[in-house]
Amino acid sequence: MSANERSTRAFREILQKPGNDACADCGAPDPNWGSCTLGVFICLACSGIHRNIPNISKVKSLTLSRWEDHELEFMAQNGNELMKSKYEAAVPVYYYKPTHKDCQVLREQWIRAKYERREFSEPGKFTYEEGTRDGMLMKRGRDNGQFLSRRFVLSEREGTLKYFTKYDAKEPKAVIKVDSINATFQPEKIGNPNGLQITYLKDYSTRNMFVYHDNGKEIVDWFNSIRAVQLHYLKVAFPGATDAELVPRLTRNFVKEGYMEKTGPRQTEGFKKRWFTLDHRRLMYFKDPLDAFAKGEVFLGNKNYGYSASSGLPAGTHCNGAFEYGITIQTPDRCFLFTCETESDQQDWLKRFNDIMSAQMSPQEYTMEATFRHKH
Repeated sequence: MSANERSTRAFREILQKPGNDACADCGAPDPNWGSCTLGVFICLACSGIHRNIPNISKVKSLTLSRWEDHELEFMAQNGNELMKSKYEAAVPVYYYKPTHKDCQVLREQWIRAKYERREFSEPGKFTYEEGTRDGMLMKRGRDNGQFLSRRFVLSEREGTLKYFTKYDAKEPKAVIKVDSINATFQPEKIGNPNGLQITYLKDYSTRNMFVYHDNGKEIVDWFNSIRAVQLHYLKVAFPGATDAELVPRLTRNFVKEGYMEKTGPRQTEGFKKRWFTLDHRRLMYFKDPLDAFAKGEVFLGNKNYGYSASSGLPAGTHCNGAFEYGITIQTPDRCFLFTCETESDQQDWLKRFNDIMSAQMSPQEYTMEATFRHKH
């Protein structure tokens, strides 16, 4: 039996062990690479990140590389579950563990934090929990689109994120309450691999802010520091709640984004192309993906209270846009008409809308709905 056949047979057995059927770092199914120095099975994408830390991790293909007997034995003795118990022993509950769907900077910093910096091997004082974070980030100008260096200050005690146009400015340009913040990495949209979109409520409307830092660790640390402060705030606000109940209320990825066309409230205007962002129950639309403010927002409540989403447009609608696959959203106050470019996009939007409308609303969402209807 050749060495390759021997290793293939050995891996077939080792991969049956619990935990070895998914990438140790991002959870992608059927990992086909391994780190023969860390004893974990990983996917192709994560193996590329491991290659960038050669002093810590040496990676090999499970099928194409030559494995020595002692390496096979090491992989058999260790594996994903055992190594997670070592390298992820003390991951803070608020720390965002990326999946295979997340961007490169999140996955790279998670891997470096685990294996290179050994941040989670034992309980300790994490840099994300220092109570305050003060530093410079590149921020996109609301009107001119230029990125300029701005000072940001995150305060756990005050429950705020502030930013200043000058480092020594006495008054902040904005004071943002952490409970209204969402933050999500948007490298493609922002045009920077470390691009972070911060959204928050300002006068009951959603405001977008786009920032980045050249250092990947720095921007991911800011992201997790925001999550740490948010969790602290929620624990004070809801003292009886468990971590499992509170963590889903920290930063979240948008449910879906993309272009659709829409018409105005009289439904006689032409259909115009807009960028749509679905952030849980808020469907926002923008003229441009990098606009600071939405042109409009739709609150998606529960289907038992007058909300529905269906395919097609009402009879007699004059659809003069480029897109032809219609969606009608009915709310207690009005009807919204959209069109999608493809049928698959239409079906995906509809599934997202109906999933949200089928979910029970929290007390906070009822409050948001009342405020929303009063404002709009």
